[in-house]
Amino acid sequence: MLNMAEGLARLDALTRMPVVATLGTAFAAAGFELAVVGGPVRDALLGRETHDLDFTTDARPDDILRIVKPIATAHWDIGRAFGTIGARIAGEQVEITTYRADSYDGVTRKPTVEFGDTLDADLIRRDFTVNAMALRLPARTLVDPSGGVEDLLAERLRTPVDPKVSFGDDPLRMMRGARFAAQLGFDIDAETLDAMAALRETLAIVSPERIQSELVRLLQSDDPVRGIRILVDTGLMAEFLPEIPALRLEVDEHHHHKDVYEHSLTVLRQAIELDAQRHPDAAPDVALRLAALLHDIGKPSTRKLEPGGAVTFHHHDLKGARMARKRLRELRFDAATTDSVCLLIELHLRFFGYSEGAWTDSAVRRYVRDAGDELERLHILTRADVTTRNKRKAARLAGAYDDIERRIAELAEQEQLDAMRPELDGNRIQELLGIGPGRDVGHAYRYLLDVRLDEGLIGPDAAEQRLRDWWAARTIGG
Repeated sequence: MLNMAEGLARLDALTRMPVVATLGTAFAAAGFELAVVGGPVRDALLGRETHDLDFTTDARPDDILRIVKPIATAHWDIGRAFGTIGARIAGEQVEITTYRADSYDGVTRKPTVEFGDTLDADLIRRDFTVNAMALRLPARTLVDPSGGVEDLLAERLRTPVDPKVSFGDDPLRMMRGARFAAQLGFDIDAETLDAMAALRETLAIVSPERIQSELVRLLQSDDPVRGIRILVDTGLMAEFLPEIPALRLEVDEHHHHKDVYEHSLTVLRQAIELDAQRHPDAAPDVALRLAALLHDIGKPSTRKLEPGGAVTFHHHDLKGARMARKRLRELRFDAATTDSVCLLIELHLRFFGYSEGAWTDSAVRRYVRDAGDELERLHILTRADVTTRNKRKAARLAGAYDDIERRIAELAEQEQLDAMRPELDGNRIQELLGIGPGRDVGHAYRYLLDVRLDEGLIGPDAAEQRLRDWWAARTIGG
């Protein structure tokens, strides 16, 4: 809850930061206005840590560069076309932007850029009132033309102008609303929610890259489930990730299965909690969170209602991995993230056979080999995928996974399991078989890898003999 006295004290402390004081003095001396704006002001009032400092000014980009060059250790103008100049001053990275009055033209995916002349007009065009506050420098005057402080007190998200106008200027703001709701724990007011639902189709003019970036920011928040529910309930999610609302399967009175949508949100929440327990100082793992959210997206298309009330989802893991790859590519996710998420979805059911019967060491090795670099994430996802309310079943599954992790650790210590390579490399294979590089070397390599997986380390001499026997049999049979 916002305490105004404490919030104002934190604002005062913000203005005393060396970088803020230095910039305020420099712009005033040059005859221009300057204000700290948006997130830093909001977060200072809320007592949250501020990571980035954003400033706004009536100075144009050329003037901003002229002012900051003498006081900056570095500066860059990659955002110059949008009026933004970046700099490193007093050890802090900052962005300074000319007052703006930009909007979409309603057709293209890029905003038109127009510079403004007043701070109030710049603030009114921003996304939400809680982000539409500024602190004038060096006077330290709080400027709040749309009631952002009142909305902070009410823990409410509201647009500074009619939400239909605001979202018409930039439809991505609708996604930002869901993200800020998750990030701040605030509610979105009813009129704003109604506008999000009414204008959801306008998200089509926003580029996939911007949508992906906003989705990632949502997933990085402490409670992304809150934002995901808003996106699904308003219909926005269906515009860029329709596989999530599709998880809300129709209930058949004769066939019963768990609510796949609610299950997926629970898995996401549990994955976040488990990851925090295992890696308390790590940054939010976007690939893990995406995999948790998407792990069951293959279920709707594989659901089969069986006689007697049973419901099956055969091969939904493989189907889901294919669907996820297509969707993540459309959203312009990088190849590494896409590969990680799809492998986790493909493997997320593998463990459940372990709990039904003891695996051989060979099966454990193959589990590790198939997971590769995703093994730790797979551990977390598989544990998070247990959402049963049956305490005895949950305890049995948890115990089984404790056991498989113990066995993996023991085998790794004994056999250097993380390397997971044959005991002979490609050069040695060619030397022993008297062949050159080619397909046969690959076949031999895979044969020796299977030996390693099935039997563990057998020693170089035994591996060489096995290779010779395999080659002889293959030659005779060929």
